[in-house]
Amino acid sequence: MKLGVIIPLCALFTLTQQVASRDRCVCELTNSENVFPHDKLSTVDDSASKCNSNITPQKTLELESLLLGLKWRLPQLQEDVSILEREDDGELYGVVSLQVIENELTEIKKLIKKLNITTWEYQRLTTNTTKQLEDLRAEMTELEKYDTLQVVKRQQANERLTKDLDQCRTGLNSTSQPTQPPQGTCPHGEFLNITGPRVYTAGEYPGSYMYGAWGRDPKPEAGKENWYWLVMMTSSDKYSNYVRLYSSLSSLIVGVSVPGNIEIHSSNPTTNTIQGPNVVMYGEALYYNCYNQDAVCRFNLTTKTVTTLQLPKGTRFNSKGNFCHLDECYPFTDLDLATDESGVWVIYTTTQDFGNLVLSKVEEGEPPMLNRTWHTSVYKQGVTNTFMTCGVLYATRYVNKDVEEIFYSFDTSTGVEKFNIGIFINKMSPNIYSLNYSPVDQMLHAYCNSHMVSYKILFRY
Repeated sequence: MKLGVIIPLCALFTLTQQVASRDRCVCELTNSENVFPHDKLSTVDDSASKCNSNITPQKTLELESLLLGLKWRLPQLQEDVSILEREDDGELYGVVSLQVIENELTEIKKLIKKLNITTWEYQRLTTNTTKQLEDLRAEMTELEKYDTLQVVKRQQANERLTKDLDQCRTGLNSTSQPTQPPQGTCPHGEFLNITGPRVYTAGEYPGSYMYGAWGRDPKPEAGKENWYWLVMMTSSDKYSNYVRLYSSLSSLIVGVSVPGNIEIHSSNPTTNTIQGPNVVMYGEALYYNCYNQDAVCRFNLTTKTVTTLQLPKGTRFNSKGNFCHLDECYPFTDLDLATDESGVWVIYTTTQDFGNLVLSKVEEGEPPMLNRTWHTSVYKQGVTNTFMTCGVLYATRYVNKDVEEIFYSFDTSTGVEKFNIGIFINKMSPNIYSLNYSPVDQMLHAYCNSHMVSYKILFRY
């Protein structure tokens, strides 16, 4: 048994046998490898522990609490000033109200000062931690040289294979479910992940129109269950005056539209034409941002008539409340229309909400009606796109030219917001200009730099 242990060590040690006496065997081992730097490993372990202790959830909670305090105090100050303007009698009431407003301003200044200090500390902490992580990476790479049997590499490869296998099993277990559930419930279960892309095509006009939208009507006429629609911004990448229909996905891919264009107006742009790429179709009607208005237009494809839905006062439009990331804003994306199992939604922002996303349910009809409205805590210009599934709003953000992240959700049935969704979309082009969810087949349709791309949404049943 001893011999079986000694033989593999020959690669690392030089073995010399000496016979000291008739009843004793002495083996001298000489190490031919460098001595493992245990002190460096201990230093790396200490540095990693310090990083873990410095970066904690409590750090972010402190910043969030300060921002939340400002969020509530600023509207209160605005309301108090409005009351003073309406009811000031020039005497005692005005003096008392001014004193209250002065106290509120003092508190807000203190909050802002503390927020500035906290933000500066976070920036310094981020810079220091980034440097520490780079040093740790370099030191760990150096330590891996001592892994002569490649134990670490094999372990990393096994972890990657296990992850890929889990994703494969998840994809195989997915099945389709019927649409049209009651609002607030979802027959598919929990939103789990996104796979794909399943479709990637330049369609009929390869490379011609950067901005647009496409998808399926969740409530089609009989005989049009497999049809697809396409809207491209054909004027200055901002406006369009028609919707193009395809009788199947194959027809869309090869560019054969038997119905052709259904025109909203002969001129483009003009009254009631489409402004911006965030368009959806539902119940044989096209919903979009009306040209030069803070309103939703509904174009009936059968009667060729347009009705409008006026949004609340203060709604931002004409490229004043766009989707953005650090390097770019997407023009005329102030209003985002979305469909899910329950119908049509509109996502926008107002001056009263200080740029945060607002979500409203749109009810069918001519004209359409605005139903219940929800106010969120996520800033619209920190978002690149939104979509709805089963009454839940999801928001995406730009990670890099290859990846987009679904990072946020708002459940309209519970009012619960989440900022840690962490579902990633593999992009075929740097920017996604529109996202539409199809409850018919649980597909997510994206329009990216003149290409049409679709992804499959996986739910936990």
